[in-house]
Amino acid sequence: MKKKVIVGQSGGPTAVINASLYGVVREALDREEMVGGVYGMINGIEGFLDGQMMDMKPLEASGELNLIRTTPGSYLGSCRYKLPESLEDPLYPKLFEKLAEYEIGYFFYIGGNDSMDTVSKLSRYAQKTGSDVRFIGIPKTIDNDLVLTDHTPGYGSAAKYVASTVREIGIDASVYDNKKSVTIVEIMGRHAGWLTAASVLARKYRGDNPVLIYLPETAFDPERFLTDVKDALEETANLVVCISEGINDGNGTFICESAGDIGVDTFGHKMLTGSGKYLENLVKERLGVKVRSIELNVNQRCSSSMLSGADLDEASAAGAYGVRAALAGETGRMVAFRRCPGEEYGLDYVTEDVNQICNQEKTVPLSWITKGGSDIGDEFIQYALPLIQGEVKVPSENGLPLFAYRR
Repeated sequence: MKKKVIVGQSGGPTAVINASLYGVVREALDREEMVGGVYGMINGIEGFLDGQMMDMKPLEASGELNLIRTTPGSYLGSCRYKLPESLEDPLYPKLFEKLAEYEIGYFFYIGGNDSMDTVSKLSRYAQKTGSDVRFIGIPKTIDNDLVLTDHTPGYGSAAKYVASTVREIGIDASVYDNKKSVTIVEIMGRHAGWLTAASVLARKYRGDNPVLIYLPETAFDPERFLTDVKDALEETANLVVCISEGINDGNGTFICESAGDIGVDTFGHKMLTGSGKYLENLVKERLGVKVRSIELNVNQRCSSSMLSGADLDEASAAGAYGVRAALAGETGRMVAFRRCPGEEYGLDYVTEDVNQICNQEKTVPLSWITKGGSDIGDEFIQYALPLIQGEVKVPSENGLPLFAYRR
């Protein structure tokens, strides 16, 4: 009997998470000799536990499947659901009974660190109980913080959006040059500053905006920040500063906590916001110059207007490679990118042990952070530039992007 495929999405979406979904579904449908059907989980593992699924096959005939590839967000819906730590929990047999009920033999989960934790737990339970269901993680995160992979799908497009938007902000800030001003741009990034580092790509020449860039990898000192800003204003009247939302004092306290209490999500992660506003008020009070803060917010992860062609292609390929790996017998693995040596950019697709990936975090190398924590070096630029290359023509209708919607 041919076993079926099931695929789900989890965590925060990206501009190319659906390209990975497309890759999984397209490859699985093309393997009819081995695969008996393809299901999508509605709202991830949480929805699957409630019996919320859809047949992905009809999307092929309707043309919706091709449209999914350039649709941002999570077509199947997402969740932030943490499976029990103990594999003895009664939830696991219930979940595996449901997999058996639908004749599932191949399970794919598209997501970031917490999603890989789900893949790890399910594959370990399968090994413990002798289940032959194969579990594969497909990486996704704009944070680019998964270990054992050169980078993650979603990062290239988000980096392109950040660099392009910061360049636009810099041009706008330079319109009036008769008075000094500071524009603070707050960018996503809890413990890893990969996305904020991408703002350096906005520069057209050395010394161009953003002049100052702060990542969470180094301790942030508000007094040093004020000195940096004051000194930079002597050279650049209309100053642009980029910060990660997760900048902190180096001892675990986020700068945004100075602005008030912050909540936590279901995984216990602090919900960060307000670092830019806090620093805006600090600059206003202490330096007395015109200042504003801009929070890029969800736009940096959901915009399809600046899709990276490289990112889109790699996301699709990651999904397809995951299917091939599962059909070849692999399980408890995550698809990973290995950059080929040499000056010309290229990737090899491999799989890595998901147990070595989940609950780990890859941060920006400290050697790539310069000027006492206020700038980014050339090593990062060489790393990131290939990831933002290539333009994508998103289908449109009546002058607006045409996206796939699950009804």
